[in-house]
Amino acid sequence: MEFSVDSLETPALTKAQLAELLFEQIGLNKRESKDMVDAFFDLIADSLIEGHDVKISSFGNFQIRTKAPRPGRNPRTGEAIPIGARRVVTFHTSHKLKALIQGDSVVPSAD
Repeated sequence: MEFSVDSLETPALTKAQLAELLFEQIGLNKRESKDMVDAFFDLIADSLIEGHDVKISSFGNFQIRTKAPRPGRNPRTGEAIPIGARRVVTFHTSHKLKALIQGDSVVPSAD
């Protein structure tokens, strides 16, 4: 099944718009659509919070990285400020998605 997002008014795709697309194109009712989208993103967030990477085939990988503490600087005052260690999420697109975005006619078969 192919999803179309041509009717979106903004360049960002929101959770509400995803739920609307599920309602229109799959036939789920609006409550089920909203619950499914929320559950999907909750599952991704929970996995990342637990420290697990998330791979979505043909789309990309969300990975947790631990950044070491480092010295920083307040750009307004020039004052040195320590930046503490923290965990961040990075996203890397799959080769398939990257090829589709670039408009390549031949899409690689493996991620």
